[in-house]
Amino acid sequence: MAGVRLTKNELKKQKDSLKRFRRYLPTLQLKKQQLQMVIMKVEQEKQELEGIQAKARKELESWVHVFGENETFAKGSRVEDLVTIRQVEYEKGNIAGVNIPIYQGIQFEEVPYDFLSYPLWVDRGIEALKQLAELDAQISTLEKQIRLLQRELRTTSQRVNLFEKVKIPEAAHAIRMIQIYLGDQQTAAVVRGKIAKNKIVKVS
Repeated sequence: MAGVRLTKNELKKQKDSLKRFRRYLPTLQLKKQQLQMVIMKVEQEKQELEGIQAKARKELESWVHVFGENETFAKGSRVEDLVTIRQVEYEKGNIAGVNIPIYQGIQFEEVPYDFLSYPLWVDRGIEALKQLAELDAQISTLEKQIRLLQRELRTTSQRVNLFEKVKIPEAAHAIRMIQIYLGDQQTAAVVRGKIAKNKIVKVS
């Protein structure tokens, strides 16, 4: 192996490395499992919200279609124009060492309109659109969480593979190679010692 010296110091270095790799690996594996579980949970939550969103949108579309008056309103004064998002509020969260946004709420601008110029169903339409906007914001936040968690999962998986398939086998192989070499050197030294001793005995 390149960079491995066949010495006792190198043997100690490789043993220390192997011990360190084996100590870190379970932590990385645990983090990988935790990330996988959290991603599954967030994806499930996202799917549930998408189901609610699809149902709400379908109800709104069929309902607005029945009344059909929205298309008759002046451009810029239709129901969707009466709903304007001021800001979406988040707080910072942390899962398995990953900083993620956590949805807190949504604020809408107060868009004034003449109640007398609109039919009664418009109020309900505005509330329905606000509900859809809130669902959009929640789903978007969950998608950001998934992206961030998946990125960390890829990095963690790469580290697990590096330790399992490269670092630990390399260190174990280096230790075996050094031990065999040092063992051979020790045996050779013993043999040389016996030969030298026999020569001394013969001479005397």
